[in-house]
Amino acid sequence: MSVSPLTPPAATSAPGQAELLDFVRRTAADAELIASLPLDPEGRTWLRLEGPGGSEAWVIGWPPGTGTGWHDHADSVGAFLTASGELRENSLAARLPTDGWRTLELTEDVDRERRLTAGQGRAFGRHHVHEVYNDSPGTHAVSVHAYYPPLPRIRRYSRTGQVLRLEQVERPEDWQ
Repeated sequence: MSVSPLTPPAATSAPGQAELLDFVRRTAADAELIASLPLDPEGRTWLRLEGPGGSEAWVIGWPPGTGTGWHDHADSVGAFLTASGELRENSLAARLPTDGWRTLELTEDVDRERRLTAGQGRAFGRHHVHEVYNDSPGTHAVSVHAYYPPLPRIRRYSRTGQVLRLEQVERPEDWQ
């Protein structure tokens, strides 16, 4: 789905974190677009949008109790913002090796938690490891996300205590 009124003219350079955050903020303020997202009581739903400067963008619906699990967006920078409801983000405040490892022991002080209510969001850099979820017992959440470059891969992790384990690497063709 292309949303022309929200898509600025083609950028002369790659969009950075600030531009992506501005885009998700403006997109989340489009009440008609947010309301057009079909919500499913059991699984996440989404609409794909064209973001600034060739970025990839999504509006995502989160039923109560759903989340992403631990993951990163590889070489993409990004931003997301809660349009309605509330999301929780757990993230790691540590620069992880980019490749060549399967198991990593984390130090005790790397965990960060954010609660993001409607209108709150954040930008992040490459290799940002996090999980996002809606822990509400009864309310859907909707968020807007943007990534540049468009996601080349997503690495999925499991976590037990302070041990982070690479479980899977997904590529765009896996999402079709």
